[in-house]
Amino acid sequence: MSHTKPTLATYWRLIAYAKPYKWRLAVGILAGFLAGGSLLGGLLMLPHLVKGVENSRTETAEGTGRTAAKIVRAVETPGMTLPDKEKAVTIILETQDNRGELQKKIEKADRQIRNIVPASWKASLLYVKGDVVLNAFGWKIFTLPAENSAGKMTWQFFSLFAIGFVLIWILRNIFIFVNHYYTRWVGTRVVMDLRYEAFRHLMSQSMRFFGKVDIGQMISRTTNDTAAMEAAVANSIADATRCPLEILACVLAILLASFKYNNWLLPVILFIGLPFCMLPVIVISRRIRKIYRKSFQQIAEVVQRMHEVLSGIIVVKAYHAEQREVEKFGSINTRYFNSVVRALKQQLFMPPLMEVVAVSSTLVFFVFSYSQGVTLTELVQLLAPCFLAYAPIKALAKVFSNVQRSMAAADRYFQLLDIDSSLTEKKDAVVLKSFHDRITFENVTFAYEQRKILDRINLTIPKGHVVAVVGETGSGKTTIANLIARFYDVNDGRVLIDGIDVRDIQVASLRDQIGIVSQDAALFNDTIANNIAYGVPDASRERIVEAAKQANAHLFITDGRHEKGYDTVVGEKGFLLSGGEKQRVSIARAILRNPPILILDEATSALDTVTEKLVQDALTRVMANRTVFAIAHRLSTIKNANRIIVLDKGHIIESGTHDELMALNGKYRKLHDTQFGKNDR
Repeated sequence: MSHTKPTLATYWRLIAYAKPYKWRLAVGILAGFLAGGSLLGGLLMLPHLVKGVENSRTETAEGTGRTAAKIVRAVETPGMTLPDKEKAVTIILETQDNRGELQKKIEKADRQIRNIVPASWKASLLYVKGDVVLNAFGWKIFTLPAENSAGKMTWQFFSLFAIGFVLIWILRNIFIFVNHYYTRWVGTRVVMDLRYEAFRHLMSQSMRFFGKVDIGQMISRTTNDTAAMEAAVANSIADATRCPLEILACVLAILLASFKYNNWLLPVILFIGLPFCMLPVIVISRRIRKIYRKSFQQIAEVVQRMHEVLSGIIVVKAYHAEQREVEKFGSINTRYFNSVVRALKQQLFMPPLMEVVAVSSTLVFFVFSYSQGVTLTELVQLLAPCFLAYAPIKALAKVFSNVQRSMAAADRYFQLLDIDSSLTEKKDAVVLKSFHDRITFENVTFAYEQRKILDRINLTIPKGHVVAVVGETGSGKTTIANLIARFYDVNDGRVLIDGIDVRDIQVASLRDQIGIVSQDAALFNDTIANNIAYGVPDASRERIVEAAKQANAHLFITDGRHEKGYDTVVGEKGFLLSGGEKQRVSIARAILRNPPILILDEATSALDTVTEKLVQDALTRVMANRTVFAIAHRLSTIKNANRIIVLDKGHIIESGTHDELMALNGKYRKLHDTQFGKNDR
């Protein structure tokens, strides 16, 4: 399959699968916003916590300094007398706002309370000699010591900030939980839908598709590739929606602190260093995607080899090739390991790179701050956001590499989904409710790739007749059966059922009229009863048992050979059943389906004489009153057919009853004499 260059379209196609769950995703993203907002609130509260443990109130010292500067400027005016200077100083001291920062905030909060609550409540919030007093309804609700005479925050008031900080952090973690839960739920559900869509898409493909692809590769794309997407997408959506908001909250806190203290070095360091940090991340991410795309191709080869070897394990055992296969598998597995390790090196390089940049930037800022005599409060307000931003930045770097890994898998997944070899069904397709007249082939030509299989075939199978086809391997016998069931479409000509082109018939209704018993009985790893009822899943146990009896299967099911009887699980591909038992279960399945048209791909060719007799008796019963197209390998099974056709290189070269064909002394006679000898007629 071609590997197209990945584009932004892959991202949008993947995101489109989240649309049915947009409300859950919205809740998760909103929780991420709130988590970022609570982080900002916590950062803005930090300076108050730091001030609470400082020896003096910073704003009081700053205010005293500003007042002193005004007085000095006032008294230095040339020509002023002493009384003039005393008057100027008095005016400055009288007009100076000596209120502390806390008192100003309390008075502002009091005005807001009075504007919000009704006047009848008599609510007020006052600052009285270092205490905060709340009044309401003419009563003093509480008095809380806030500052001592030196301007230092009391432990009681400090506790309020500490409790508030803890509450904000609790809310933040609740929002983080909601963010993770809903976004991961959406991510996991999306990948489940992708896996379902891939399997549904495979089921809709034609037999041409399955003739060209490797099943192991398809299994890998629907399991390993989607598993990689699940691991990356489900875990990354939460961080991708929350981390940018947390980083933004930290950046806002840094900018607010820089503006407040007029210290712009840290933002400059961050905004210069961040692009230098992100550039290698972007470059490395692209390399990771390329490497992982190759590794997914190689794990597909691992699965392909396992599927191929385990499916043919009897051949491996028969030729004592176990060690050779182990060595081949080891070589393929090692190539996959090496590609994963290359990607791992790239992934692991990103976090240390970002850490070095972060530590270096912080140390540069520390040295500068020390040289400028920056206070502890300023340092905390400027550096705390940096430290808190480190975790989301690191998580975001991980998201980059995980997203590239998932996109490598998504590229391969959508390549599979873009393959469409399905048989198209017309919108106004005819529903075939029953079969009344005949099956007709009109000048049918069919080619597989460049090889022509059937060439201008004309054939009629009347209702109730048994028509058999014989010929050498590769002559096109099975292809005729596949065209009747529309597993393939003809290249030229028409296949008609009751005069209706099968391409104009609803596929489901067409298959409802057809039953197939093949040489290689396909059983699933389920109970015998469920295998019989595969075509009629709602069939009662009584109907299942009756079908088994008609197929000569009931005895071996219930005579103790299989301990749980009809509830015996048959194993992978019916491994626990013998060849004859599998064939009879397959025939029982066709009998239960009760189709008017039956396709038989000689079901007795690989059986012993006794078992063949049991299976042939069952086939005789299932053929009664049905239209049968039989692919014959043993000519003894078709002597009584209404018509026998002989195929050779895609052409019908002989046609007639057994006796008529024997009289022709042609190809059929040669096949017969080869199997039975010249005197056996």
